[in-house]
Amino acid sequence: MSNLNRRNFMRVGGALAAALLSAGILTNTAFAADTSTAKVMTTGLAVTDTTVKVGILHSATGTMAISETGSIQAEKLAIEQINAMGGILGRKVEVIQEDGASDWPTFAEKAKKLLASDKVAAVMGCWTSASRKAALPVFEKENGLLFYPTFYEGLEQSKNVFYTGQEATQQILAGLDWIAKEKKAKTFYLIGSDYIWPRTSMKIARKHIEQHLHGSVVGEEYIALGDTQFGSVINKIKLKKPDVIYAAVVGGSNVAWFKQLNAAGLNSAKQTMLTISVTEDEVLGIGGENLAGFYSAMKYFQSLDTPTNKSFVAAFKKKWGDKSVIGDVTQAAYLGPWLYKAAVERAGSFDVDKVQAALPGYVFKDAPEGPVTVEKNHHLTTKLRIGQWGKDGQAKIVYTSDYIKPDPFPKGYQ
Repeated sequence: MSNLNRRNFMRVGGALAAALLSAGILTNTAFAADTSTAKVMTTGLAVTDTTVKVGILHSATGTMAISETGSIQAEKLAIEQINAMGGILGRKVEVIQEDGASDWPTFAEKAKKLLASDKVAAVMGCWTSASRKAALPVFEKENGLLFYPTFYEGLEQSKNVFYTGQEATQQILAGLDWIAKEKKAKTFYLIGSDYIWPRTSMKIARKHIEQHLHGSVVGEEYIALGDTQFGSVINKIKLKKPDVIYAAVVGGSNVAWFKQLNAAGLNSAKQTMLTISVTEDEVLGIGGENLAGFYSAMKYFQSLDTPTNKSFVAAFKKKWGDKSVIGDVTQAAYLGPWLYKAAVERAGSFDVDKVQAALPGYVFKDAPEGPVTVEKNHHLTTKLRIGQWGKDGQAKIVYTSDYIKPDPFPKGYQ
């Protein structure tokens, strides 16, 4: 490694970059193979001898900004670290950022701009399933490459998408199994925001509760995205007295949801709740005091006590401030640029078809969440963790599963 690269490495990557370098995820800028642009880019992408352009497409404004800002920060951190180590195939990564503005048609419009006009080599983006579904036809038509970081309902597999979050069998089913056993729960009240992911997730949850856990769903409600009025739902929950509230309320609505629950006396001392939509990013807006004692089912929490994660958290806070937090999707978003780098360098090419083919089977040994494997279905084999929230806005991890292979089309749940 040159002295310049070594100084950059020590400055921006720290211990995390050292681990990635030793694992072969980060590489020097010297390559044995011919990496001239004529050899490694034959399809008209925005790749030169010195740079490669990628897109970042998240909601920087609107109701989903509370959740998606962390993804933007994580992706930029990863790209900065990658560039400090010499980039990808010796090329520095340049970012073109677009704002989906919490509006699903806008995501499709911005995706088309990035792929058809800007010719970016890959996109890190989307958060809600509605935004992904809106943009997916664009990625498939333009043969673009999307790294999608959010836990989601499954029931999808595209050659143009790598899913770095969890699908339903890894989050929903495993989480329900844990809460039913741990709390001896039999009755569940389902509540979510009103769009694709919560509705599909609750359909899967209902089937699992009724058919596998032999429990019952005593209520099911959906609230318009961005709505802040939960009084009617809370009154219904008080009447039904479920063993567990199972929640998938997203974005800014979460702030009102948890504050109104507490105001109504439904805190964790009186009511068990398992949510699949609250990470540290949302807690920053909700306030730890408003959900202390409730549970989230995620694959990652900032409190994960491993050397690799501690180095990641330190690097993130150094760049984005001591008050910044890292949630499940933020960490999954951080994986996207690293997986893209690994895929390109395994393929020896930026051409999308070659990159797609190169990534399955790859093991990212030093992901902050722990080692993950990219499967042929473009999802990751990973673990589920249950975290119980504290007043400080951090979660105590009370359960960690074994590795769960992704099964985006589970039998009996479609």
